[in-house]
Amino acid sequence: MPRVAVGLEYDGSAYRGWQVQSAAPSVAAVVSHAFARVADHPLDLICAGRTDAGVHALGQVVHFDTPARRTQRAWVLGANSELPADVRVQWAREVPEHFHARFSALWREYHYRILNRPIASALQRDRAAWIREPLALAPMAAAARLCIGEHDFASFRAAECQSRTSVRNLQIFEVQQAGAILTLRVRANAFLHHMVRNLAGWLIAVGKGERQVSETLTVLQARDRRLAGTTAAATGLYFYQVGYSEAFGLPGPVEAPP
Repeated sequence: MPRVAVGLEYDGSAYRGWQVQSAAPSVAAVVSHAFARVADHPLDLICAGRTDAGVHALGQVVHFDTPARRTQRAWVLGANSELPADVRVQWAREVPEHFHARFSALWREYHYRILNRPIASALQRDRAAWIREPLALAPMAAAARLCIGEHDFASFRAAECQSRTSVRNLQIFEVQQAGAILTLRVRANAFLHHMVRNLAGWLIAVGKGERQVSETLTVLQARDRRLAGTTAAATGLYFYQVGYSEAFGLPGPVEAPP
C-alpha cells in the first residue's frame, strides 16, 4: 500500500498537544480528519515527535498508508481546505514503505523562543516565553555547551517520562539573539519528555544569575530532576525540524515569519 509523508506547521496554542484525546482538541484529530476527507477513508497517522499542549511546530513530519492515489498538490490543497487556520500542510511526498516518520529520523531539532524585555508583548504572548529580567547571554551559551555530547539527562526529564533510558546525544545547543528575542537551538538524536523545556528553564536561571555555569555538569551527573529547577513555559517551544536520510528526498521546514 502506498505510504505518504507530509510536513506540518501548526500553532499549538488551542490544542492539548498532538495526541488524540477524548475530551480535548488535539492536532492529530484535526489532521487525521482532514486527510481522511481527501483520501475518502479513515487514516492512522504516525508523527515524528508528539508535542505537548501549547507547543508549536514548523517542521513536524507525519506519515500514513492509503490506497488512494492523489497528486502532491491534491494532498496539500485538499487537506488545507479542511484544516483550521492554525494548522497547515506545507508539503506531501509519496515515500518507500520502509520510511517511518518516527523510527527513520536521524535527529530532531527544537527551538525555544524567549522574549527578553521589561514589558510583555500582545503579539508574542502565545509564541514566546516572556522573561522580564535581563538575561546574560554569555553564561547561558557556556552552560549550553556543557550539555553537548552524550549524557544521562535524567535531571532534565519529566517525572512521567516513559523512556527506558535517559541517555541522549545532544548534537547542537546554542543561544541566538535577534533584538529582544533569544532562541535556544537544540538538536539531538531523540528527546525525553519535557527535556527541552527543562533545559530552557536551567539556562534561564543561569541567565538571571540564579544558578552558575559551573553547576551544569554537577546537575547533569546527579541525575536528579529536583536539582534542575523550573520547567520553562510551553509557549516558547517549537518542534523545528527532523533529519532523515537524503535518499527520502524530503523538504525541510518552511520558515515562519518572526
